[in-house]
Amino acid sequence: MKISQIISVLEKKAPLAYQESYDNAGLIIGNKHMDCSGILCTLDVTGEIIQEAIQHNCNLIVAHHPIIFKGLSKINGANEVERIVIDAIKNDIAIYAVHTNLDNISDGVNSTIAQQLGLINTRILAPKKNGLVKLVSFVPRDFAEKVKNALFEAGAGNIGEYSETSFSSEGTGSFKGSQNSNPVIGQKGIRELVKEIRIEVILPSYLQSTVLLALKDAHPYEEVAYDFFPLNNENQLVGSGMIGELTIPIASTEFLKLLKAKFTLSVIKHSPIITEKVQKIAFCGGSGSFLIPLAKAAKADFFVSADIKYHDFFEADNQMVIADIGHWESEQYTVDLVFAELTAKFPNFAVLKTANMTNPVRYFLG
Repeated sequence: MKISQIISVLEKKAPLAYQESYDNAGLIIGNKHMDCSGILCTLDVTGEIIQEAIQHNCNLIVAHHPIIFKGLSKINGANEVERIVIDAIKNDIAIYAVHTNLDNISDGVNSTIAQQLGLINTRILAPKKNGLVKLVSFVPRDFAEKVKNALFEAGAGNIGEYSETSFSSEGTGSFKGSQNSNPVIGQKGIRELVKEIRIEVILPSYLQSTVLLALKDAHPYEEVAYDFFPLNNENQLVGSGMIGELTIPIASTEFLKLLKAKFTLSVIKHSPIITEKVQKIAFCGGSGSFLIPLAKAAKADFFVSADIKYHDFFEADNQMVIADIGHWESEQYTVDLVFAELTAKFPNFAVLKTANMTNPVRYFLG
């Protein structure tokens, strides 16, 4: 097993193209062509995690949070990050981070929160724009199904919860090959008229080159006519935060108790309770205060996230309740998510979950 094979699975699940511009997801330390002896899944990379990887003969750590987030001008062991980097390199341990790209997919970090709370009718709270393109191509009628199937297989044609979506219309194409051409239909030097199908499919822009290769491989023509058009459409499956509903309305205090139980919380910071019953819940794993305006606009009763600053709580504005459950606490089930993905793909390989609790925050309850 090569590390590159594990990376392929992770990036198919959470493409690097979906990470935020400030992020540093991907292979941070190590050579992807190395043999992999075992995988250790964790939320954070600490000195204890490095030692745990060594103990269990795991030379790949898959973490949610990147160990290197800002540039390092020196690596001399002056701080914890530098010491971790040095230890990882000395022990031939690769470190891969699957961070905001895992946050931003519909079955990623936020879906684990929804599952814990039993929410239904979930959707992305802030879908991303400008990440889709439309491919238009023209295919002889008898080859249309073959080409469409190839495009679908390459990842085109997914819109929300629907796959293999396309639009086709029929028309007449014309062409005349030069003396150096090798036409599949007709003869060189003679203009041909062919009944063709215009095929339109939508795809994520990061898959453009992959889908184009699939088009050319399946298309019968020597020269394939195609166009890519950028779209302003939102991608409903990619973006920040989520919103969903409890199956039945419950009391605000009961919802706080539910949060406390499901996320094993000792304390919850929240803005004033403004309504007796709640049902619509917006949420974001990790730091999500930037989504407060959208949660209000969506008429959420509660917005659950972490790292909420003092002045951010005022933004609730008696329209909803803002609840801060802690950064680690909100993302704790991410380890299970990554572990499940890797064990499903590599059932006979050594994939471990860390036994270390990496949360650096403690609460004194007296």
